[in-house]
Formats: sequence, structure tokens, C-alpha cells
Amino acid sequence: MEPLRSRLPASGTTIFTVMSALAEKHGAVNLGQGFPDFPIDPQLIDLFTQAMKAGHNQYPPMAGLPALREAIAGKVERLYGRQYDPGDEITVTAGATQAIYTAITALVHPGDEVIVFEPAYDSYIPSIKLAGAVPVRVPLTFPGYHLDWPAVRRAVTPRTRLIVVNSPCNPGTSVLSAEDLRHLEDLTRGTPILIVSDEVYEHLVFDGGRHEGMARSDELAARSVVIGSFGKTFHATGWKVGYALAPKAITAEFRRVHQFIVFTVSTPAQHALAGFLKDPTHYEGLTAFFQAKRDLLREALADTPLELLPGEGAYFQLARYGRVSEERDEDFAKRLVRDYGVATIPLSVFYEEGTDNRVIRFCFAKRDETIVEGARRLRGLR
Repeated sequence: MEPLRSRLPASGTTIFTVMSALAEKHGAVNLGQGFPDFPIDPQLIDLFTQAMKAGHNQYPPMAGLPALREAIAGKVERLYGRQYDPGDEITVTAGATQAIYTAITALVHPGDEVIVFEPAYDSYIPSIKLAGAVPVRVPLTFPGYHLDWPAVRRAVTPRTRLIVVNSPCNPGTSVLSAEDLRHLEDLTRGTPILIVSDEVYEHLVFDGGRHEGMARSDELAARSVVIGSFGKTFHATGWKVGYALAPKAITAEFRRVHQFIVFTVSTPAQHALAGFLKDPTHYEGLTAFFQAKRDLLREALADTPLELLPGEGAYFQLARYGRVSEERDEDFAKRLVRDYGVATIPLSVFYEEGTDNRVIRFCFAKRDETIVEGARRLRGLR
């Protein structure tokens, strides 16, 4: 038998798996992988249980439970003033990563170019390659991790089919501004370029900022797939339920692919989320909740030699460690686990070519005591 030819020969075990395994081996405080260590709302658990007991255990419609799609439409209109048709413009997905893969697969063809910004969430480039398209990597500015618009314009060619944006940015923690939306409107106006907008941290924009998503712009909404995540919003990452918003024609293409990847998503989870969304306070308080955790982590790390970078959004904090070490970021992160008992994520893994600016990423979607203990262990850092 001939050796298998890999579709993703450069991909191996993810750094998230590596660092979490190291954390478990060394009894480390895990401030690496982006998932909460605190429980979800008991009401959401009750709603899930009630749905199962009521017999909602078989396939829901392919596009998602109508009640959930209607609830999503209501939330989006309430927050951004844009109406999406629950029947033809909203699709429930098995998490945001599946929505990203589905959108890219549905919208690009072999040889198309897709602009993606680095450091980038690690599913973007593999999804582009699996679709036979060409990733065109544009670096975000350093150390602010904002869009460099002259560089973006230089990256556009007649073969550009798609731009992937992410705000609030994981891992960059930056957010798009209203001016960024205007630049994006100007760049795409009169072109066939579409947009996939990963907005899973939409409720985590700090210091009085406002989430400037594609739904705020008529021009951009007309060419965008906007992706959200209930796992991120309601601390239930293991439920793997997200959604995609797009105009009718784009949604039709999205669903052609979606039906053959997962077909549909957990029925009781959809019933539970539909009921939970009836109360807007379940997501309105998230900004203050997570900003308090960001501020706690920043205060707790203030007397370490780490240089904390600005954190505009998402539930991550970046830090430069150049005052401490000249090590590669992956080596430094592994040493933090072994010698100090704290797991982080090195930022070079979010660049296809491993750009190393000596930056590590902390996740503060953790219990306060987890945050405080992790910072305490780093006070002896040298």
C-alpha cells in the first residue's frame, strides 16, 4: 500500500493540545486554551434537560430550529438594527469553526485568493487550503495587531475572492473601528469580493468601545457571512453551537455545503438556547463580566517583568517577555509550564511561517482564583 498523501502535510498536533497536556502533566494552572473553567448558567442546563424530557431528541431542520433562528434574528436586530430573515438568512451550525469551514468551502474555488490576517485563528488557513484556494497572508501591525490598510490594498488582485476578518481578534485582542468598516467598504465596492467575518467575541469589547461588525454596514452585510458562537457567549464551548448570518443568495450556497458536513445540530441544545435568548440580560452583562477578569489579570501580572499589551477585546491578554528571555516563544511557554506551573499559548503558532515576536497569550475566561493563582506563580519569573 502506498503512503497516504496528506491534504494538510504541515499540520500536526495543535499547540493547544500540547500545552494542555503539559499543564496536566505538571499540575499547572491552565491559562492557555480558550475555554472557561467556571460553570454555565443553571437555567441553561435546566432548559436543556427540559427539552430532552419533552422528547426533543430527533433531527431538527437542517438550517436549525425555527425558534432558535427567530431568537437569533431578534438578538441581532436589537443589537445592530439589522433584520435577517430567519427562514433564508440564518443557519445554525456545529460551532463557529464549522461555520468558518463551511463558508470558505461554499464561497471559493480552486485558484481563488483569500486574504487572511496574521496572527490568525488556526482554522482559517487550513480551511482555505482544503478548498483549493490560495491564502494571502497580511500581517497585522505590531504590537497593536490592527489592520494595515495600505498592505491590505496591495494584497488585492483580480483573483481575490474572499477576505476573512476577525473582530474582536483572537489572538490579537484588537477590534475593528468604524473607520475600518469604511476602509473595507471602499476596498470591496464594485468588486466580487465576499467577506467571512468571525465575530464570536462580539460581546467582549472593553473600555467603552462598541462592536463594529458587518451588520452595521449595508454594503458589508450584503457581501458577508457573519459568524457567531453560543459556546463563547454562554461559556458552553463543549456544546458546539454557532450560527451564520448572510443574505439569501449566500446562505443558499452556505447551506448546500452545510447539509453534507454536519446536516444539523443538537436538538435539545437548540431548544435550550432559544429559550435562554428570550432574556437579553444573559448576554448584556458579558462585557462588564469579562472586563473585570481582564483587569484582574492585568493587575495581578503588573509586578512581573512581563510587558502587557493592550487588550481591546476577546478574553485573552497578550504579553511580551523580552525583558526576561531571548528564547523562542514556544520554548519559553513550555518552560513556564515546567518551571512555574502556568500554561500559556505562544503567539508564533498563529502565523503560518512562525513569526516570533516573543509574545505569549493568556486566557482570562477563568475563575478569579485561577487567575490570581496563575499570576502569583509568575511573580518569581526571571
